[in-house]
Amino acid sequence: MSKKRGLSLEEKREKMLQIFYESQDFFLLKELEKMGPKKGVIAQSVKDVVQSLVDDDLVSRDKIGTSIYFWSLPSCAGNQLRNVSRKLDSDLQSSKKRYAQLVDQCEELKKGREESDEREEALADLKAIELKHNELKDEMAKYADNDPAAFEAMKEAIEVAHASANRWTDNIFTLRQWCSNNFPEAKEQLENMYKEVGITDDFDYLELAPVPPKAVAD
Repeated sequence: MSKKRGLSLEEKREKMLQIFYESQDFFLLKELEKMGPKKGVIAQSVKDVVQSLVDDDLVSRDKIGTSIYFWSLPSCAGNQLRNVSRKLDSDLQSSKKRYAQLVDQCEELKKGREESDEREEALADLKAIELKHNELKDEMAKYADNDPAAFEAMKEAIEVAHASANRWTDNIFTLRQWCSNNFPEAKEQLENMYKEVGITDDFDYLELAPVPPKAVAD
């Protein structure tokens, strides 16, 4: 013969509530501990079960004189459950509203950021400015010890490259401003993208350093 399964906590709560609802009376804890076993709730667990009902506002507790009494009426429990139901319904509606807002915001952020040839070209332009800067520094080092004619040619080439690099820089700033104006809600994502392609906070127009009048050793 199999051993009888004990009651779960929820089943014990229901049994103890039956005691209150059937009698609609006030009880001391020791009285409940005597009545609990008649409903299948062992005396040792009655205190914890009743306390859980008090915590959930399904059972009321009050001190009268030196004694603490417990009671619960079906109407009180019904009102409590209705209040809980209304709160849960309110929370559900708020969650649904917030979810809809997030969906709309997500769709809005996607606008203008679809993959396209123009977007890929713009990203390539952003990367090119850093490469151009490095090339200019390499060119300056390469021509440091060349002859005067080559040196003059290098100066002209540097000026042309410098002007070209700053035009690229100006284009980058224009592109960034356009993105900021059209996608203000994506500011953080844009900043991350700029950093990924090398456009950092110190990115600025190139300054052309003065060239010494004589760069070739005698």
